[in-house]
Amino acid sequence: MSVFSKLEITSLLTEFQQELCNIADWWIDHAIDERNGGFFGQVNADGTGVDTADKGIVMHARVLWFFSEVCHYVDNARYRAAANRAYDYIIQHFDDPEYGGVYWSLNAKGQVNDDKKQTYAQSFAIYGLSAYYKLTGNQAAIDKAYNYFNLLQKHCHDNEKGGYLEAFNRQWGEIGDVRLSEKDDNFPKTQNTHLHVMEAFATLHMVKPTAESALGLSRVIEFFDQIIVDKSNKHLRLFMDMDWQDHSKAYSYGHDIECSWLLYEALVALNDPFLMKRVKPLVLDMAATTLAEGMGDLGQVCDEFEILPKRKHQESCWWVQAEAMVGFLYAYQLTEQSEYWDAFLNIWAFINEFHIDSEHGEWHWMATRDQDSNYSTYKAGFWKAPYHNGRAMMEIIKLLNGGGE
Repeated sequence: MSVFSKLEITSLLTEFQQELCNIADWWIDHAIDERNGGFFGQVNADGTGVDTADKGIVMHARVLWFFSEVCHYVDNARYRAAANRAYDYIIQHFDDPEYGGVYWSLNAKGQVNDDKKQTYAQSFAIYGLSAYYKLTGNQAAIDKAYNYFNLLQKHCHDNEKGGYLEAFNRQWGEIGDVRLSEKDDNFPKTQNTHLHVMEAFATLHMVKPTAESALGLSRVIEFFDQIIVDKSNKHLRLFMDMDWQDHSKAYSYGHDIECSWLLYEALVALNDPFLMKRVKPLVLDMAATTLAEGMGDLGQVCDEFEILPKRKHQESCWWVQAEAMVGFLYAYQLTEQSEYWDAFLNIWAFINEFHIDSEHGEWHWMATRDQDSNYSTYKAGFWKAPYHNGRAMMEIIKLLNGGGE
């Protein structure tokens, strides 16, 4: 970061450190479910908790990860208590004591609502438990993380053609609808699940490396390098069948740039110099492609590009901008090309103007310029936790302080 003045970096660090605390404090003040335990399944746009909403494992695992990690940046007893709260709730309510793994969802009172085993969800449980172990040294947490890791390897990996399958019933048997959400296509292999398997395995390997975690991590990195990233255009293949044939209808710019930096972090965690040398160019190619193709009219990263109509969606989701800031800052650190730094600053300006809610706190799901008069999307819920934006703040602080390599 020597190209820029110490004063500029210091000013930026102050901004991101303050926003990190703003995010953490909002979740402490608005999302804790004192009545039913854990965290509210939903917090409305105005910050009101919904104590009747179903609770999702993905949100709770992301909360566990966030509060476990933020304690390394800010020494705050309330943040540690939130991490403990998330861990206890997951173990007591989401963990399946009979068949292993975590349930998909509970009702507001903590009773099982949907007992399917989504590979994506198991990965986030591993991710959160690994971070909690790093914070606390809790042996039961890392033992449980490795238990879930072993279940993924046993039940979810396609031993014939490679890759991780999307979803199973409670007993790890086949189910017809494997979609992660209603907007997804029903295919057995997706980039999104593989992305978060890789993220989970990298974190597990960083905090408690074993030969098994190294093998699992190297294998999923190879899936991205050899199959999931389309080398002809440097975009992720979104939806694939059992034979890895691509059925994607769009490019997802947010996932592309998120994959760019998560793939690099996975390579750093694995610490295999030969694999790093071979795959690092792909990391930079993906960042370059997003910068060349995915930018919007106000410097934001657009949501997606529909392939057949050839239409680029200008709408902005909070998570896309958070991941893009990190991805472009990593690309700048690795290349020192100023266009990545400029993109990073432009996105941060866009976030401040259109995503951060100065009235009610946290970030809007959609940018205010993309909202209509009926907009009421939740601030916290099944798919929104202090994960994308909170993680972005921490990654940026780390990078601005000279870390990341």
